[in-house]
Parts: sequence; C-alpha cells; structure tokens
Amino acid sequence: MCMVIFAPIFAICAFATCGGYYGHLQVKVDCADRRQSNLSININFGYPFRLQEVHFKAPLCDAKREEVIFLDGDFSSAAQFFLTVGVFAFLYSLLATIVYVFYQNKYLKNNRGPLVDFLVTIIFSFMWLVSSCCWAKALSDIKAATNPTQVLLLISACRAQENKCTVTQEPLWSRLNTSAVFGFVNVVLWVGNIWFVFKETGWYKTGQRYPTRSASGKRASEMRQRLYSESSFDQPEESFGPQPSRQDSYSQSKGDFGQQVHKQSSFNQSQVGLSLPHAYLGKPVIYDRENKVASQGPMIFVNEM
Repeated sequence: MCMVIFAPIFAICAFATCGGYYGHLQVKVDCADRRQSNLSININFGYPFRLQEVHFKAPLCDAKREEVIFLDGDFSSAAQFFLTVGVFAFLYSLLATIVYVFYQNKYLKNNRGPLVDFLVTIIFSFMWLVSSCCWAKALSDIKAATNPTQVLLLISACRAQENKCTVTQEPLWSRLNTSAVFGFVNVVLWVGNIWFVFKETGWYKTGQRYPTRSASGKRASEMRQRLYSESSFDQPEESFGPQPSRQDSYSQSKGDFGQQVHKQSSFNQSQVGLSLPHAYLGKPVIYDRENKVASQGPMIFVNEM
C-alpha cells in the first residue's frame, strides 16, 4: 500500500521538475573598440536539452558584424526516457490505486491481479533505476556543456586578450538536481514495494501454507512421540481385560509357583554347573483358615542352586 500513497506523488515530482526546466545564461563581451561591445548576450535552454540547437549571437570585435554560435551536445534521449518512465509510473500508480480501493475482490480473484502487479512492479523498478542513472549522467554533461567558462571559449572575441568577457548570470541547477534525487527515491520506493506485492501472490501464500520443519521442530516432535510411547508402555496389562477375583488370583499364583518349581528341578537335573539364584516376584495374598483374605504384602521366592 505504500506505493499507492507515495508513488504518484514522487512520480509527479520527478517528471515535473525535469520537463518544466528552463535555464538562462547571460554573458557580456567588452571589446577594445567600445563601439563593438555587446553587454548582454542571453543564452536560453531547457527540456529536452538539445543543446546543439541552442544558438546565440556574439560580436566580432575586429569587424562590424556578429557571429552565430551553437552549444554542444544532445541530451534529449536521457531526459525524454526519464520523463516517459515518470509519466507511465504515475499513470500505473493511479490505476493501481483505483483497483485497490474499488475492485479489491476482482484483484484477488484467481491470483491474476497480484501476479500482474508483481511483474509490473519489477519492470518499473528496473526502468526507474536505468532512467535515473542515465539522467544523472546526462545532467552532469549538461552542466559541463553550459559551464560559463566553456561557453566563453566558444566566442571568438573572448579568445583575444584585448577583449574582456564576463558572466553576468548563471543557470540555476537546483530544480534539475531535485529531479535526479526524486528519480532515485522512486527507485527505492518501487524496489521496496516488490516485497509487499509479492506477499499478495500465490507463491508466498503457498510457502506459508506448507512451511518447512526446522530442526528444533523435528526434535520437539520426536520428544512428544517418545513420551507418548513410554506412557503407553507403562500402562498395566490388567486394564485391557476383565479383572480376576481374589480367589482366582490365589489359585493362579499357586499354580504358577508349582510350575516354576517343576521347571527349576528339571533344570538342576540336566545341567551341572554354577548358576545365579532365580527370584520370582509376585503379589502374594495370605488367607486365614476360613479362606478369607488376612493381609497382603510383597513376597519374594528364591530358589538357590
């Protein structure tokens, strides 16, 4: 949105300060013969800066006639290119403003509007850069071509030592300098606007929809999966089936113990050697004579080898 607000303003400032420039240079020629002197020679130039077409008349101090002198240089291509880019950028900025304000839904439909805006913004950014550089170089050459010292050297009477030539008024360059500055400001503005236009395109939205997982995200996911698996492993197996009664638990524990003793005795008969003691951990239940539960507590059965 920054382009919508500032781009038309800076575009107008750029091409208005360049296209509306008018320069004036005034020199004075004092001949040794006062009758041939010309105290006011006016040299006017401006856009499109075809200086080879700018001419003025200067006196020939050794004769009663005047010579026609032309300036050097043609800088119209750079100036016209700069002004054309500014005008088209201004028109496109106005069009973009109207679309953003009144046709926002159509602009975002099918992602065509943002894509076209993105490509046009890149093109104008490049055009502003090229035109601003060309215009800055051309402006430097214009200043050199209209330098009062250089202009006085073009006058034949001023090359004679007996004659005196002076400059009474020099052109002002502040307006053209401002146009060059506005050109580079537009470069910064349009290049910076590329990012904001890119965020409206489907390319940026697709990247945000499927972001890449960082290393820290992967580690966090693995940690959550590991904690989940450990919590699932620690759940007691009794929760997955019907709970047996206490009497059945007692009978089952006695049968398991008998099986363990039978297996252990058979192992001792077939195997000769030193082995470690075998321990069996269980949940013993102590019953009284009436087959009721008296107490519960941990019990360890150890079979010594």
